[in-house]
Amino acid sequence: MIEAPPASPLGGMLRFIRYAFMPNRLQYCGGDENRTLLQYATAGVTDPDLTPMLRRFTGAMPYLELIARVNGIADPFDRRVVEAYWIGNELLERVEVRQLHDDMLARFGSRLTGRMREIILTKAPAGARPHHSFHVIDIHSRVGELAHSMETLDGCRVSWGKVVAVDGAELVVDRPPLELQEGKLVLGEPRRERVLRQLDGQGFADSAAVDDWVTLHWGWVCEVLPTAELRSLERWSRHHLTIANQTI
Repeated sequence: MIEAPPASPLGGMLRFIRYAFMPNRLQYCGGDENRTLLQYATAGVTDPDLTPMLRRFTGAMPYLELIARVNGIADPFDRRVVEAYWIGNELLERVEVRQLHDDMLARFGSRLTGRMREIILTKAPAGARPHHSFHVIDIHSRVGELAHSMETLDGCRVSWGKVVAVDGAELVVDRPPLELQEGKLVLGEPRRERVLRQLDGQGFADSAAVDDWVTLHWGWVCEVLPTAELRSLERWSRHHLTIANQTI
């Protein structure tokens, strides 16, 4: 049994798990270790065994490593790097066009040809940054293994909702959905939804209350989000929707 330490600021590894847990449980990414990851995160502990588990998230790791390298940060699981990738912060601004372009070329250049290759490689000059919304909407939808549909795009992106009710293991939230309107991706008017915040009594948003804002990934409540970070997540999400709409 992993015992919890005294309360301390949430570390990067533990925050990474909050967002990576549900896609891992759904077997979309990472190893087969979701129960272990849930135990680590709810207990609030890390140890050397956690690092190789998180490095198996091969979709996220190159972005974390790029953000860390550009900003002179040794640890790709530094809390600032993890926040930049999932939520968005000033570290993204320091990633230059050439750096992201070269990263995309190294990762996908040999796998893609023709128009698809051209689209991927024009995203950095168009203003893309190594944020999860960019990966979901413009990269994973084209080179990933998941079916490219509105449902998968909406589930895979990190979204947000305002809590209107707490009901045991679920929350009722008002959440702006991703929609296709007149051939363009947009965030629609908030829609009331039930989302999961606990499995077997364990979760990452036990303190969530009515009027709080929470983040969501594949229908799972990742955390209660402060207003400043909510604004950053919305800003970067809308930014990458605009870029995606250039090549839809």
